[in-house]
Amino acid sequence: MGTHRTLAKSAACVGLLACMFTAYAQDASGNTAQTDSRTVLWRTDNTTVNWHAEGGLNLVAEYNLFWDLSRVYDPQANFGPDTHWLEGYFKPGLSFVHESGNLDVYGMASVVGSFTRGTDAFDATNKGATTIESGYIGLRTQGADPTWDVSVGPRELLLGDGMLIATGGESGFERGALKFGPRKAWRHAAIARFKTGPGYLTAFRIAPNELKSNDGHNRLAGLDWRWDGKPGNFAGASYIHVLKSTSPYIQAAPEGIGPSTIIPGGRHGTKALNLYFQLTPTTGHLRNWLLSADLAVERNHRIDLRAWGGRVRVGYTFHDVHWTPSLTWTYQTFSGDNPNTRALERFDPLYYEGSPGNWASGSKSSMVFINTNVRSNELALAVNPTQRDSLTVRLARLDANQLNSPLQFGQATRLERLGSRLAVVNGVPYTHLSDDLLLEYVRIINPHVFLTLGASVSRPGKGVRALSQGQKTPDWHDAFATLFFTY
Repeated sequence: MGTHRTLAKSAACVGLLACMFTAYAQDASGNTAQTDSRTVLWRTDNTTVNWHAEGGLNLVAEYNLFWDLSRVYDPQANFGPDTHWLEGYFKPGLSFVHESGNLDVYGMASVVGSFTRGTDAFDATNKGATTIESGYIGLRTQGADPTWDVSVGPRELLLGDGMLIATGGESGFERGALKFGPRKAWRHAAIARFKTGPGYLTAFRIAPNELKSNDGHNRLAGLDWRWDGKPGNFAGASYIHVLKSTSPYIQAAPEGIGPSTIIPGGRHGTKALNLYFQLTPTTGHLRNWLLSADLAVERNHRIDLRAWGGRVRVGYTFHDVHWTPSLTWTYQTFSGDNPNTRALERFDPLYYEGSPGNWASGSKSSMVFINTNVRSNELALAVNPTQRDSLTVRLARLDANQLNSPLQFGQATRLERLGSRLAVVNGVPYTHLSDDLLLEYVRIINPHVFLTLGASVSRPGKGVRALSQGQKTPDWHDAFATLFFTY
């Protein structure tokens, strides 16, 4: 079925807890939060310098990778469907704050070194790299509203809950640490925030930290307005404009018959509007419930792009029950290109947070199906036997929104008999793609060190099985053990 380098962000972050802590602690305005006095390196009356450190090791074993479809489509490549590898990273950094009245000068610098030993899921063997992560300086006011904050330089930026703008750096392939995905910061970032009351207005211009082997020279700008209520309650809207890009788009062949069309630089000029909200009431009839929704529309008049995507999430936490179980249902859907129209309806997920519990479509399947031409239903059950232990089970079903239309980047192009003739087709002939099951256990060893153990399986649906040309399509399994620390 093939892979693409940008899928590294879909495979990134082993374990939800690791993803929660891969960024340095930040408050709602994005400022680095200093919460541990032990990280103070130097302090005067007006200036504080802190050190930071984050890293981990991850041991992964995969069996029947990508449902062993490489055996069908490219047997000469000798792609090994079973593999195991060790990956890791270390991210040290320094931050400072200099206070002068109600005006602060602040900044941060950090690097990330990552590696893979063995051969990972995308056939990269013994890779690694050290790159700059953060390197920004900023000015901000303190005190009564309104306040403002301006910074320039590589840093993290997340809009809403990460549907489109979250992961600014790519890992895996020549950089190693495919599953961890430790790079989050944007390579270039100019960010200005204005706060009044519970509202934040953010203006930004960013460029992702892309792989040299797959650099799309992307540049983006936009605005985000966000209202923050009590913890866990927020609403907002983001506007994003792709100012420059050489990243291609792919379009379905007319009526789904024939090879798909590659549109060079298709992303250039794309505009997106994302509306989002989350509600977690603590009183009243909705107490203990979680309600959230996202909606995004995308347009690009140059290539007649008309795409959309969205998500609805409903959860309930049984606070009065032993182990405090919580049950969450998530439905998300992203438009695919309709082969019966001249317009391009294929959704572009941009730089989404593609980890379990965030915006991944499925668990194993998220390494194959990015958030385009796919919909998923997921049910997650989490329990906490102790304050230090948590266990989560995720079950997801994935379906295609458009048949005979690209699901990823044109993989599974093949010959099929249509009536009395052979024709080139793409995509899947049936909607059901896969069923994924993920079991994950997290142990908080201490406030800075976490252990995650997990296993998952993906069973191919009728749509994927139809690609095997009559050969057996096995289930895809994996297991992993992750040790993660952060200061």
